[in-house]
Amino acid sequence: MKPVVLSVSQWQVIRSELQTEHPRTLFMLRDKMKIVLGFTVREHTEWIAKPDGGYSKHSIRLDFYSERKYTMFLLKFSEHMEDNT
Repeated sequence: MKPVVLSVSQWQVIRSELQTEHPRTLFMLRDKMKIVLGFTVREHTEWIAKPDGGYSKHSIRLDFYSERKYTMFLLKFSEHMEDNT
């Protein structure tokens, strides 16, 4: 399954909403996140090469393990993912 790519600000908004429903300790244990939320969080930095110089772009990747939880996540948080630049 393809990971969901979010900007850091998008992830902060989504995470704050998730923390209203789940305890903060859930986000500290990858295995528990995988079981309860259906995904794990991965920070990703990529180098963007340009002719006049390059820059690094920081993003958050959500690796899903459940098709059902992936669909529910998209339905619930798609409004926060509209501008993914």
